[in-house]
Formats: sequence, structure tokens, C-alpha cells
Amino acid sequence: MSDSSPVYELRIAETEDDIRDAQRLRYQVFVEELGGDGVDVDHENRLERDEFDDWFDHLILYDRARPEGDQAVGAYRVMRDDQAAKLGRYYTDAEYDLTALKTCGRKLLELGRSCVHRDYRGGSALPQLWVGLMNYSDAHGIDVMFGVASFHGTDLDAIKLPLSHLHHSHLAPPELRTRVLDEFYTSADLMPADEIDEKAAMKAMPALIKAYLRLNGVIGDGVYIDEPFNTSDVCIIVDMAKVPPKQRAMYEKLAKREAKG
Repeated sequence: MSDSSPVYELRIAETEDDIRDAQRLRYQVFVEELGGDGVDVDHENRLERDEFDDWFDHLILYDRARPEGDQAVGAYRVMRDDQAAKLGRYYTDAEYDLTALKTCGRKLLELGRSCVHRDYRGGSALPQLWVGLMNYSDAHGIDVMFGVASFHGTDLDAIKLPLSHLHHSHLAPPELRTRVLDEFYTSADLMPADEIDEKAAMKAMPALIKAYLRLNGVIGDGVYIDEPFNTSDVCIIVDMAKVPPKQRAMYEKLAKREAKG
């Protein structure tokens, strides 16, 4: 982080340069930090990108106190159901059966490529992004947000405690429950419920998944092993009607502490 306090600006990408800012941050996080890769990753220009980027809106958090060219410190990409209809699919369709969500009769928003610069984790950067997401959802009448959230690594034995806790305590109701496609399916039920230490499980939970849980987020059925990205993924589902007002107010309070101006 820069020596001065952050000067945050949160906005939706409007230009190709804006999108490249997000892709450059994604490269730092997903490729350089986490060891991910993919056929569309541009190593020469240090951009993590794919063919879906043109169909998503890109929510980007900048710290204008940072040096020019390195100001993007947080990112999300989001795709509404009307955008997915034009494309003909969601990104998540390649990994999950989304039938329950697609037939629930509610307006959907797919989330993806969430990342925060390593220097900004544990502060107000993630709340800044969450306030932006909720404001975006309000503006577009979104009822349900969903998308992939990841554990680093593909050794399920190493993360069986938090995965099993999610399965036993935070499984989505049947009417919203996604499921990993049969050809990729691995159960998240890796430990008996009575053997789970909830406190230890939450301590081992990735920060982003904890944030979803605070919004009463739930998960779909199964784990998707993403070898190219070196992650183990669960499908997170957030029913906006069940987001606790106090939790939203807390995020807004944290975000305002370091908001621009």
C-alpha cells in the first residue's frame, strides 16, 4: 500500500483500458500468487483474461493514491441474466448444473473473478467492493447473486474441514441448489458433521467465502476441482432478500471510512 491513506474510487469499467486494469490485477493474484494459468492468459502483457470478459460488466476498485498504472486494487466481474441470455450461457454453466437457479423465476446476477490486491486484504477494500455489488444489484433489481468461490489448491484432504462445514451447515435449499456437473462431481461431505470443529473450520475458511456467509450465503452441492487455476471451487448463492440489514450497514460504514473525498 502507498505511504498515504487510500483514495478509493469504485466504478464500472467503461473502456478497454479499464478492463485491462482489472485483467492486470487478476494476473497478479490468480497467476503470480496462486499459480493459475489458462489458454487465454497473456503472460507477455501480464493479463489474466478469457473470452467471457466482453460479456461481463467489470466492477473495479482503484486507489488513486497509488502510482499511475498500478491503481486497480480490487475487482469483480458481473453478468446479469439478460446479458447471459445474449451470450447463450453463464460462465458457471461449464462447471455446474444451474437448473434450479434458471427456473426459480428470480432475476440473477453471476459473479466472478473476485480479487483484492495483497496489500489491501483485511482492510476496507473488500467492503468497498461489496457495497458496490449491492448498489449494482439494487439498480438492476437483482434477486439472487451466484458464482464460484475458491479454496487455494486442489488437495481436498487439506481443506476437508471447512468444506465439510459448508456442506453440513450452509447447503443451499433445494429450490436454489446448484450441483457440480456429474463428470466433475466430488462431494464436499468429507467429514461427519459431529466431528467438525466449527471454530477451526471458520478459521480455515477463505476470507471471501466468510464474507458471503455473513450475507447468509449458501453453497451448491459438490466441489469443482479447477486444475488450471489451482483451486477447489464451490458455488456460492446469495439470496438478496436474506442479506441481514445490519451486515449491509456494517459494510457501508467500513467503506465510508476510506471512501474518496
